[in-house]
Amino acid sequence: MKKILLIILGLTFLNMTGNGQSKDEKSVAEAVETLRKTMIDPDKAVLENLASDLLTYGHSGGKVEDKASFVDTFVTGKSDFKSIEISEQTIQVVGSTAIVRHKFAGETFDKGVSGTVKLAILTVWMKEKGQWKLLARQAVKI
Repeated sequence: MKKILLIILGLTFLNMTGNGQSKDEKSVAEAVETLRKTMIDPDKAVLENLASDLLTYGHSGGKVEDKASFVDTFVTGKSDFKSIEISEQTIQVVGSTAIVRHKFAGETFDKGVSGTVKLAILTVWMKEKGQWKLLARQAVKI
């Protein structure tokens, strides 16, 4: 009985310390974090590498950008984030596709004007040649 209890406790501990995430979920979370950091400190090569060539990037105001426009918006400073905090993130991996939802709070400095945004975000990522690429994103104001 003691052995069974120890095994159960050990498995419970491993599940808790592993955060219950699969390898793919962890890889997707890393891609999301790279995107968050790169939106604050834009790097053209990193943005181009993160985004699928088929990207559709939807803003909370209804504007939808393709990959080239998405990259340009950040690299030219049209969209200028000073900080971004992500919370309540969930990741669901189905085959080579991942669905990520989270809350997004950011401080902006667009066109020389300070502002804040609070959004609910849905992103869809797809695995291409072993790397997770942003395929679609949609934001809504909250």
